[in-house]
Amino acid sequence: MPWHARLALDYSAEQQRSVARFRHDGPLRILQSLYPEGDAVCHNVLVHPPGGLVGGDTLDIAITGAAGSHGLVTTPGATRFYRSEGEAAVQRTRITLADGARLEWLPLEALCYSGCKAENRLRLELAPGAELLGWDVTALGLPNAGLPFERGSLLQHIEVPGVWLERGRIDAADHRLLQSPIGLAGQRCIASLFFVAGAPIPKARRAMLLDSARALADAHPLAMSAGATAPHAEVVVLRVLAPVVEPAMQLLRQVWLAWRAELWQLRSAAPRIWSM
Repeated sequence: MPWHARLALDYSAEQQRSVARFRHDGPLRILQSLYPEGDAVCHNVLVHPPGGLVGGDTLDIAITGAAGSHGLVTTPGATRFYRSEGEAAVQRTRITLADGARLEWLPLEALCYSGCKAENRLRLELAPGAELLGWDVTALGLPNAGLPFERGSLLQHIEVPGVWLERGRIDAADHRLLQSPIGLAGQRCIASLFFVAGAPIPKARRAMLLDSARALADAHPLAMSAGATAPHAEVVVLRVLAPVVEPAMQLLRQVWLAWRAELWQLRSAAPRIWSM
């Protein structure tokens, strides 16, 4: 039988402290709130106990941020889309931020096993004055384990309504897309780090983010397959292609740390769960 799970996570600001409350139905949980940076930023770990999705499974995640709140959400491990002989496995995430809210959406990678039928959808709705730092990392197959992505498909959808839309289907049978130098060029990890604002980002601020991302990318082994752009006045994106997840994630973490320091004067270390 398929698993259907829903989780609503709400951040609010109470007496200068960001507080998280959640409701769930099915196997999705939020672990205890942590404050490694002080009361202003609430860190949470999103857990899916089954550990992966098969055909017919759905995960629906809704996150809201009230004015003055700052949440950081990550996961303890990868989201795994396993082989399916029938329906698609679907993960839908919707993030809604009020004026003055901040959120960091930093789940670990999505692993697409050969034979999967996967959909991974992310929708971001920001009021003027809201800001979000997030990333999306996808790995096709497990090349280091001798399990290449030979069958199946992934529909990937990232949307800021009316502002930015990235939507594409990756099919294992589409060798031109997977192997062409104007496609994935044989790489099997696709990663994006993005800063999204609810109003146009001042030109000087956009230039600062682009300059720092490009400087770090140019000094990284993935320099030839990484690039930073501003596709809209409210969005700045770093895109990376890599053979496997680890070098792409390393670069994204470096730029994420630089961006949050430049944007919000926050200079903390990465969430503790990443080192476990």
